[in-house]
Amino acid sequence: MHPSSPRQASSAASSAAKVTPSALGLIGNTPLLALDRAYRGPGRILAKAEFMQPGGSVKDRAARAIILAAREDGRLAPGASVVEMTSGNMGAGLAVTCAALGHPLVVTMSSGNSPQRARMLEALGAEVVLVPQVDGAPGQVTGADVNAAADVARRIAAERGGFYVDQFHAPDGVRAHAETTGPEIWEQSSGRVDAWVAAVGTGATFLGVATALRARNPRVVCAAVEPEGCRPLAGLEVTRRRHLIQGTSYGSVPPHWIHGLMDLSIPVTDREVERWRRALATQEGLHVGYSAAANVAAAAALLLSGRLAADAIAVTVLCDTGLKY
Repeated sequence: MHPSSPRQASSAASSAAKVTPSALGLIGNTPLLALDRAYRGPGRILAKAEFMQPGGSVKDRAARAIILAAREDGRLAPGASVVEMTSGNMGAGLAVTCAALGHPLVVTMSSGNSPQRARMLEALGAEVVLVPQVDGAPGQVTGADVNAAADVARRIAAERGGFYVDQFHAPDGVRAHAETTGPEIWEQSSGRVDAWVAAVGTGATFLGVATALRARNPRVVCAAVEPEGCRPLAGLEVTRRRHLIQGTSYGSVPPHWIHGLMDLSIPVTDREVERWRRALATQEGLHVGYSAAANVAAAAALLLSGRLAADAIAVTVLCDTGLKY
């Protein structure tokens, strides 16, 4: 066998440099889309296409960060089980990460979440435990439903000696967005961000991106998105715990919430969410979930409110694919 020539060796090295070794390398660096067809001004809405992640949602970033941190500091041993409560998106992100790193995954989920999410998790190799709803309804998961699923997850983790992710209390989720999503938005927009708008579940996406953007421009307006009647971040009494926006707005303030990073809360109705979800599909060709539609509805409301300049740019996130609903 003749030794490779320098040219062949260089070509092989170049090819290898373009190869992504695992699905973990597909997480992050999503495009920033202009929604100029669905929203025509004043101002402009730009949105991170997080539905393009391998797990289909923005939660892939937090899942990877939390698992890698736990492996690094010894909380998660090689080959050990991972256990978490999920509305579906975090579970999918964990399933992708656990498959790539060789960890069995068990997820507990309220039975009120869309069955498509459970099927996706099972297809990715996760064991799915459905927990009966407490006071929600199909497609409308409440904080009590989430707590019930979390109780089961904690019990399973203790019984099996698994690593309990506990996403609502994991600081690595916020850090992931402060170190990746926020800087990506700043670079992709060439530093032109006047407002950041996002719905809040654990708060990791909102807080992480807000932290990164405020570090670069303290004048960026940061607006949280909440369903009408379920606005604890705005300091209002919760009068309506059931709503369409799965994975967010559970009727309480997240454990690691930082009030100083929120300038205002923008309410959205189920009807507005349905209308914007349809508009994104038919006018932009984007089949996304309800939280994504809520984010765009709120961004449009902010730009139309007159609070920002007429040429302002509001950035938001298209949280997940509509194929999960």
